[in-house]
Amino acid sequence: MTTDPTGPVEPADPTTRPAQEAARAVFRRALRDTVVLLAVLAVLGVGVGALVAGVPGVWGALIGVGLALVFSATTVVAMLRTLDSSPNTMAAVVMGTWLAKVLVVIVVLALVRDLEFYSRGVLAAVLALGVVGSAVLDFRAVNGGRVPYVEPGGTTR
Repeated sequence: MTTDPTGPVEPADPTTRPAQEAARAVFRRALRDTVVLLAVLAVLGVGVGALVAGVPGVWGALIGVGLALVFSATTVVAMLRTLDSSPNTMAAVVMGTWLAKVLVVIVVLALVRDLEFYSRGVLAAVLALGVVGSAVLDFRAVNGGRVPYVEPGGTTR
């Protein structure tokens, strides 16, 4: 059996497009890098927090890492989960998760505002480092990702 070398090349799985797989790789890298960053930040934050403020510093670091995880990872997870969905579904889910994570952060900060068991300075520093660091890692993953803009043989809309 011979094949025509000039004919179109079909992917092994017709439901998977190269752009989707490339985007999935970018989101996985962003999520992996964010989790690694937050794990390192948890270890360093707890250590530095303990040296700077004792047990309240440890609690401040743990709360800060938890909030940074909620704030940073939810968008990437939402994008991964809805990658095969329509753009409207993806936008709705991403907006919904954004609203949910902002509410979670506001509620947690409101609940611990008047409590004295944690260090506010350590919490603020760890949270800021976690969120800014994960944004930088997300940018790096997207900037270094090789997501095609055009798919050969794709349909036009």
